[in-house]
Amino acid sequence: MTNMYGLRKVQETNLKILKEIDRICTKYRISYSLDAGTLLGAIRHGGFIPWDDDADLVMPRNSWEAFRKVAPRELPEGMKLLLPDSFAGGTRFYDFTPRIIYLKSRRRIPDRETAFYEEKLNHLWVDLFILDRLPDSRGAASGRIARQKAVYAAAMGHRWGINLAKYPGMLKAAVAVSTAVGRGIPMRSLFRLQDALAKADNNKKTAYWYYSNYDPGFIDIRLKDSWVTEQTRILFEDVELCIPVHYDEVLRHIYGDYMQLPPKEKRVPSHESTGIEIYE
Repeated sequence: MTNMYGLRKVQETNLKILKEIDRICTKYRISYSLDAGTLLGAIRHGGFIPWDDDADLVMPRNSWEAFRKVAPRELPEGMKLLLPDSFAGGTRFYDFTPRIIYLKSRRRIPDRETAFYEEKLNHLWVDLFILDRLPDSRGAASGRIARQKAVYAAAMGHRWGINLAKYPGMLKAAVAVSTAVGRGIPMRSLFRLQDALAKADNNKKTAYWYYSNYDPGFIDIRLKDSWVTEQTRILFEDVELCIPVHYDEVLRHIYGDYMQLPPKEKRVPSHESTGIEIYE
């Protein structure tokens, strides 16, 4: 049976995915935390932000590697782990973020763009962000992040398309050049380079972590070691899920006064959230 659903049903579906991830992580003692708007929703609203239409989790690298091994056999029918190099044998790029996708859903009518990604992204999903350690030297840390941004920009040359109109001034020219150069570099090589850069300092205990698979607009966020390594549980909708013990520091670092609601005109979903098809 196919039904068309709106925002609340999207949130309920995302909650199903979150519950399965939590079940797996609890079973195998894998560390994770709610992240970004999902963490903000947990603290400010006791669940999803009322107008939010996605869900985000974060894991330190070692936890992600453990989850990656067990998730394919543990996820129930209808859910699947989708890796960033899953498109056309690793030759196409969307971003560097793994996802748990809900196969019994469809976001939009198939078109050339959804076909480019083999319809694998035409579903509801939960994003899985990865934390890696940054070198303690401020200069080395900034250099690492700059190189990650350069790799991302080059990888964008392997996307379905680039909307240069959304980039202002000189950034538009920089993106145009970077993507043109990137098209000449095999995407598989860019995946390997991004992975090597991300893991470069994980054999050390350093003071800060960063979201190594965020896009360039957010990759500058750096989290203190204690903010990453300590978790607790909180009621989120109707289930207890994991959050950082130092959630206040994390949220203030990312959002500032996070308890202040945005203006009404900004309380809108960030993705398509009406007309979603869910197969039950």
